[in-house]
Amino acid sequence: MFPFFVVQQQSAALVHRFGKFTRIAEPGLNFKMPFVERVAGRVNLRVRQLDVDVETKTEDNVFVKVIVSVQFYVLKDKIYDAFYKLDDPARQIKSFVFDVVRARVPTIKLDDVFEKKDEIATVVKEELAQVMNDFGYGIVKALVTDIDPDAKVKAAMNDINAAQRLRVAAAEKGEADKILQVKAAEAEAESKALSGKGIADQRRAIVEGLKESVDEFQKSVEDASAAEVMNLVLMTQYFDTLKEIGNSSNTNTILLPHSPGHLTDLAGQIRDSMIAGDQASAMTNAGRNSSKLSAVPEPLPQSTKASTSPQIS
Repeated sequence: MFPFFVVQQQSAALVHRFGKFTRIAEPGLNFKMPFVERVAGRVNLRVRQLDVDVETKTEDNVFVKVIVSVQFYVLKDKIYDAFYKLDDPARQIKSFVFDVVRARVPTIKLDDVFEKKDEIATVVKEELAQVMNDFGYGIVKALVTDIDPDAKVKAAMNDINAAQRLRVAAAEKGEADKILQVKAAEAEAESKALSGKGIADQRRAIVEGLKESVDEFQKSVEDASAAEVMNLVLMTQYFDTLKEIGNSSNTNTILLPHSPGHLTDLAGQIRDSMIAGDQASAMTNAGRNSSKLSAVPEPLPQSTKASTSPQIS
């Protein structure tokens, strides 16, 4: 047997003399007495990780699988305890993790388990650090790396989340539609207001124009009254309208009141307007002969009236 042996870095060797522990060999080249001493075992001083799968239930009776990762190492001043006190340290750590998780998770509801996983990991680390220190092991960190409920439970949770998001989306869509309707109503109201203003301005301009026409006509024909001039203007507009309807529309038929009373009124209005027009034409001709100036246009010939008269039905 060789008297020399090598111990790797971040490890230690335990030397026995006649079956009794003698010393701990440090990393590097070491000497042992042939036939008297031997290396009983080696201890890894690196940080190791152990993953523990724990199945337990929550406060609302939902079974979940919790995966806890424990990072541990052998204390340099307790290498003897780590080698001789525990036969299987990984199995011992698993037992304590099972005990802590199954005591803690059943007091928490499923939704809170995801939020309190750091709290669970802290409790696991504190419990393990107290116990494993006596066996020569230190705990670096305990991490809850996964919480896996049953597949049906996860599907139900996803459905609940989807329903909540759809409800929020529907509310936002309704609010957007409301805003669109309000804006459309405001735009319509503003459009109608501007349209009304435009119509009012148009009517004001028409009135001003009629007023100027009446004033000019009265200046030219001194004996014509305002009523007679207005009747003549309205009659002229009436025939112009009929002519425009006959020329531009697809039909030359218009509807007029058919009761005898309305027909009498219409006939009276047409007769009065024609009489006023004839009087104004006669006065204009007389004025033309005296002053050689034309005041008003000649009345429409009968043929033109007949051609522009629409069919009354």
